[in-house]
Amino acid sequence: MDKKDLNGNENLENNGTPEEELNTTENTNEVNEVEVVAAEEPVNTTKEEESVPVMNKVGSNNNTTPPAPPVSPKGNKGWMIASVVLAAALIIVLIKPPFQKDDSSTAVASVNGTNITKEQLYDKLIEAGGESTLQAMITTELVDQEAKKANVTVTDEDINAELEDLKAQFGGEAAFNAALQQSSMTVDDLKKQMPLQVKLRKILEPQVTVTDQEIKDYYEANKATFNEEEQVRASHILVETKEEADAILKQLKDGADFAELAKEKSSDTGSKANGGDLDFFKRGDMVAEFSDVAFKLKVGETSGAVKSDYGYHIIKVTDHKDAKNYTMEEKKDEIKKTLVSQKVSTLSTTWLSDTTAKAKITNSLTDAKKEATASPEPSASAEAGTESAK
Repeated sequence: MDKKDLNGNENLENNGTPEEELNTTENTNEVNEVEVVAAEEPVNTTKEEESVPVMNKVGSNNNTTPPAPPVSPKGNKGWMIASVVLAAALIIVLIKPPFQKDDSSTAVASVNGTNITKEQLYDKLIEAGGESTLQAMITTELVDQEAKKANVTVTDEDINAELEDLKAQFGGEAAFNAALQQSSMTVDDLKKQMPLQVKLRKILEPQVTVTDQEIKDYYEANKATFNEEEQVRASHILVETKEEADAILKQLKDGADFAELAKEKSSDTGSKANGGDLDFFKRGDMVAEFSDVAFKLKVGETSGAVKSDYGYHIIKVTDHKDAKNYTMEEKKDEIKKTLVSQKVSTLSTTWLSDTTAKAKITNSLTDAKKEATASPEPSASAEAGTESAK
């Protein structure tokens, strides 16, 4: 069983940290962004085959829905993913001029002989999110123009680097993919949205400085997050009875291959296909009976039959990592990168607001509302004064 799975081979490790998802929101400048925010609901999945897990996620109730990825202390991701366009169909409509008179009455659907016209569809799409979508497009165009002035370009390498940073902030690729799934997005969807954030970062980073004192303060405040617990990598074969476990132990003693026996006999559907491999895990990731034995074994050693609530395990340790406490010098570059991202995030709000204020922008969806607000109806007292004068 993969250590990231729990009761259905789909749970991701959480280690008791808050959870996040990719979600959509608007910033104070009405820029639609995909923002990483705290998740309250896990990804809903369907369990097709019963798995017997060994992972014991702290605080879990052994449900079958995987939590969203753990929060990383390494970065401020609130601004990190660029503008989102609400829907492809809406964009197609909005980037075209309003339907021409000879086209607006064309039916796009009918119900019992009553037509729904293109004009009606357009109006509904505008109501459903036209203003925010158009504002996102305006902001994207504005950033594109400023990037061009600053000779800023975005390459495939930039997008891939941004993507890898995001994966690291989520705590790994599996957690990152779970967040994408939770938002019904693919990696390709995300890549298409990243150029705006890369351009903003490249425009603003030259304006940001990080001092050695700031790095030291950040390290001291987050020292515990830079430390790594002891980890082992192990494979296991899980069976229901001790008799089965003893028979397998005899086969192993006679020279049978551990991975092949795991594929053939293990009842843990999450790991048997990989020869029982559970990858690296920390002591608290697994149930106590399992961890207590695994962390006592040396690399290459195999346990006897280990009983837990899930049955009998035969455990083979294949690798080991000692606990490590990182010094500030070892983490200096990483911390500086985090602080730069945080400062760019803060600066981006002001920069977008100032740049928008200086630009000549027309927006037919909002300009009419502003004009109506600027020219209120005459007040009742004013009307009464006019009548008195008469």
